[in-house]
Amino acid sequence: MRVVGVEEFGGPEQLQVFEVPDPEAGPGEVRIRVHAATVNPTDTLLRAGAMGERFTQGRRPPYVPGMEAAGVVDQLGEGAAEQTGLAIGDAVMAIVLPAGPRGGAYAERVVVPAGSVVRAPAGASHAEAATLPMNGLTVCAALELLGLRPGQTLAVTGAAGAVGGYAIELGKVAGLRVIADAALTDEGLVRELGADQVVARGDDVATRVRALVPDGVDAVLDAALLHAKVLPAIRDGGALAAVRAFEGEAERGITVHRVQVGRYAEDRAKLDELRRLAEEGAISMRVARTFPAERATEAHRQLEAGGTRGRLIIEL
Repeated sequence: MRVVGVEEFGGPEQLQVFEVPDPEAGPGEVRIRVHAATVNPTDTLLRAGAMGERFTQGRRPPYVPGMEAAGVVDQLGEGAAEQTGLAIGDAVMAIVLPAGPRGGAYAERVVVPAGSVVRAPAGASHAEAATLPMNGLTVCAALELLGLRPGQTLAVTGAAGAVGGYAIELGKVAGLRVIADAALTDEGLVRELGADQVVARGDDVATRVRALVPDGVDAVLDAALLHAKVLPAIRDGGALAAVRAFEGEAERGITVHRVQVGRYAEDRAKLDELRRLAEEGAISMRVARTFPAERATEAHRQLEAGGTRGRLIIEL
């Protein structure tokens, strides 16, 4: 089968197409014929070598990125059909952990635990379905950690991006008041996603949030990686969900939660809830552009250039 990966870490030009043996599904595992894999910031870090020994220990190249995929079931290990209710040929979406022994989602076939795969939303293309698992679960994890109640206020930074967009939509599903940031060119998109109020983005966004909520919001989901700069937006004793390691010191009794989606990688119930919400139109599947495997380098370059709205997809 074909995979997209690297033999040596570095820039996007290191990505190549390789031929490797097909993996086989073991007990409790599902093999997927992948048709679409998303391009995430984590993929670019992996390609550049930022994960070091965590990714290479006990393994040989090519090293294959990719954390989410969509395609069709083409092999079921012992017990997997009973665990998942899936059959050969079913359209599915899955979260994939590239630091695992088989590598990531940039592959024609991937094998995942039964807990990491569910049916794709009815009527969705493979590219659309691939956009849901990782960022959707990241926001589910963040909201669970924040523990907000209906009627409380959540501020979202980086709201026009993939994580930020799901934070708005899933926040509204949870009954929250959502304040989101946006550049002027993204304000319409952020309002369409469901934000109750929109403020201009920037390092001083906390000041604008406080102007709307003088006592401070109950929590912030910081998809823009503003870290300590956004703490002044939060009330005393509130909380922040950080999608990367938090830089700075907390203050005023604010709790900082580090969101690690890998802990939720086999939570089929949450993943299937995302499917249901997508089918109902409560959450979006935003595809910005698709690339064939041979142009994965271009996809990584576009993501690193910034400004992408929706997801970049590698088709295999």
